[in-house]
Amino acid sequence: MPEIADINPFSSVDLGLGMSGNITAIFIIAILILVGITSLVVVVFSRRRFYIKIPLWKNIGNQPKRVGIYRARIFPIGKAGDRLWFVKGAKKYIAPAIIQTAPNEYPHWEREDGEWINFGIQDLDEEQKKAGIKFIHQDMRSQRIATSNLLEQRLMQKGFWEKYGVVIGYVIFFLVISIAVVMNLYMMQKTIEHLSPLIDKITEALDKVYAGERGIVPAPVATALAFFMFRRKKIDKLAGSKLI
Repeated sequence: MPEIADINPFSSVDLGLGMSGNITAIFIIAILILVGITSLVVVVFSRRRFYIKIPLWKNIGNQPKRVGIYRARIFPIGKAGDRLWFVKGAKKYIAPAIIQTAPNEYPHWEREDGEWINFGIQDLDEEQKKAGIKFIHQDMRSQRIATSNLLEQRLMQKGFWEKYGVVIGYVIFFLVISIAVVMNLYMMQKTIEHLSPLIDKITEALDKVYAGERGIVPAPVATALAFFMFRRKKIDKLAGSKLI
């Protein structure tokens, strides 16, 4: 004979509350899930029924202010195709509106006597063209410029080369110039080191010539000797003339 536990789908569920406690807890959980699903269905269905949005404006302190956004649905009247709008929240029946500012959005203005009037936003560009004037809002323009500069300074990230490109360019330029100067000085030093033996030989040959020694001098050395002798005689002559 099958027992009740065999046909109970929740017989394997044990919450540690005993048999009756487990059944009660499962029953409560099932009710909560059912309530949640039912609430979700009701909200979705209500949204679909009350799909018309009505932003309501009115004068508060001599300033137009939006006091709320209501939702409405179509309420048919009779069998001749007449209908009204039922506004949820305000519990008000109004005539269907025709002026929209967005899909399924019909703004209304509440007059002093409580009547709701459907209105639209004026085309300011067209109104200014008709009036032949052009308004310039200096405060808004200044605020826009200040905001742009602030965003550029704080939020807009500059690239690496935009930040440090100029500095890196100057550093590379000075490095190249410094290396060129060092190489030039190094080459001059090497040239002087290679010319030092030749200068020593020329000086030694000049000393021998002035000492009255005779010998055979190679042609390049003889040319250099003649040049230095000519220059030295000229210098001595000039020095003697200055002394006189």
